Amino acid sequence: MISFNYKAAIRRLNTGFSARYFISHCLNSMKFILGKKLGMSQLFDEKSQVVPVTLIEAGPCSVVQLKNKEKDGYSAVQIGFEEIKDKKVKKPQKGHFKKAGFKKGFRYLREFPNGHLKIGEQIDVSIFNQGEIVKVAGTSKGKGFQGVVKRHGFSGFPASHGTKHGLRAPGSIGSSFPERVWKGKKMAGRMGNERITTSGLKIVQIDKENNLLAVKGAIPGKKGTLLEIVATKEIEAVKEERQEKLVADLKQREAKAGEKSAKGEFPLKTDAPMERASGEKSSRKQEPAKEEKKEKEEEKKGESKDNK
Repeated sequence: MISFNYKAAIRRLNTGFSARYFISHCLNSMKFILGKKLGMSQLFDEKSQVVPVTLIEAGPCSVVQLKNKEKDGYSAVQIGFEEIKDKKVKKPQKGHFKKAGFKKGFRYLREFPNGHLKIGEQIDVSIFNQGEIVKVAGTSKGKGFQGVVKRHGFSGFPASHGTKHGLRAPGSIGSSFPERVWKGKKMAGRMGNERITTSGLKIVQIDKENNLLAVKGAIPGKKGTLLEIVATKEIEAVKEERQEKLVADLKQREAKAGEKSAKGEFPLKTDAPMERASGEKSSRKQEPAKEEKKEKEEEKKGESKDNK
């Protein structure tokens, strides 16, 4: 499960960071998981209408590495999916997994931009909700070398009288000028085996016990294809409920931190304003600085008069 970093929230509150901004940043963080395509099936909705769905075995995935801008030049989360036998893991990978505290290795490792996870945490289908919209990326089926009719949808030549050995031919590929073939010309070639992302897919059903997702529509790839599932649109009611829980938990943590500071266990900065996201600046520290500047200006004016 994805956890909320309360210590970071309280630290930012103490330094004058906006609590609402931090909570909204956590709510808008990406929800993602890795999975395998199992095949297609059909379900019946509330109106007894048939819904074509693709079944996906999603997760559980584990956080293997956290990348940051200071060390790696970018921030990302690396997650692993599908454990494999120890003899199939190479020595460099063994060290990588051992550093994260895993006894077994993973077959697949992928990275996603997210900063609210910890090493060793698990991600499963429970992070998603029925009715959410997701985008799924996978590798399409490889179809080998194909002609222009199948690859690009050419209509071909007329199949009536006079056509001979040229029914599925591409036709002319250029003119006498410029005496070469333009780049990007639609011709026969290798088809498929490409990364394809399908957006706007709706989650119809979730089976948390068996880690299954039923997504409406078709998904690229054959059975067993690795898929990257990312949520693009959440349900508003669920989002509001999450926000209320985050606010309540944050207030409890802040109250506990205040009690500890009162006991003297650690200092808590209470002078910092709660809302500073709108660009408002505290004027308490600016007042003595302004008075010092005025005194210095008056001293300079007095020295200039004496010199005259």
